Amino acid sequence: MNHLAHVLLAGPDPDLQLGGLLADFHRGAPDPAWRDGVRDGVALHRKIDGYTDGHAIVAGLRYLFEPPFRRFAGILIDIYFDHALAQRWSDYARGETVDALSAHALHLVEANRGWLSPELLRFAAYMRTNGLFGAYARREMIEQVLAGVGSRLRHANPLAEAGPTLWKNAQLLDAGFEAFFPDLIAFATSFHNDRNGIQGRSIPRH
Repeated sequence: MNHLAHVLLAGPDPDLQLGGLLADFHRGAPDPAWRDGVRDGVALHRKIDGYTDGHAIVAGLRYLFEPPFRRFAGILIDIYFDHALAQRWSDYARGETVDALSAHALHLVEANRGWLSPELLRFAAYMRTNGLFGAYARREMIEQVLAGVGSRLRHANPLAEAGPTLWKNAQLLDAGFEAFFPDLIAFATSFHNDRNGIQGRSIPRH
C-alpha cells in the first residue's frame, strides 16, 4: 500500500501515523531511540505491506500488467490503490476529510522534523506543494507520482509511461481494491487489538 492507506490504517494514534509515514523512508530496524508508538507504526506499515503482497486478490491483479510493466506491478498496484482510496474516501474514513488528514500528517512531520529523515521531510514538502493526499484522486497526479518514483529507481524503468496501462485496467483494479481493502482493514484492526489488548473492535475512524 501507499502513503494515504498507511496513515488511514494507522488509526487515530499520532505516533502510529508518523511511523506509517516514516517506514517508507527508513531501511532496517526502527531506531530504539524512537518513541514506542513510532516504532509500532513502522512495524504496522511493514506488516501491511507483507499482507498486501501475499494476498490472493493482489497477486491476481499483477497479471493485468504485461511486460515491461509486469515487473513493476507491485508499485503500480500500490499507487493505484491510493488513487482508489482517495476517490472513495468517505466510504472508509467517515468524520474527517482527506484534506484534514493531510494537514494533520504535515503537522506531525513538522512537529518532529528535528529527528526525521531528510527523505521524509522532502516528501512532506512535496505533499504540501501538490495538495496530497487529496490529489491522489486525480489521474494526472498518479501519473506524476509514477514518474517521480521511476526517476528515483536505480535502473531504467517504464513507470513514467505506465498511466495508459493503469487506466485501461481501471475497472478491474477498482473491483480488486473494493474486494481487498475490507480484508486489509480487518488485518490492521487485528494489529491494533493485539497492541491494545482488546478484542472485537474495528479501527477507530478519523
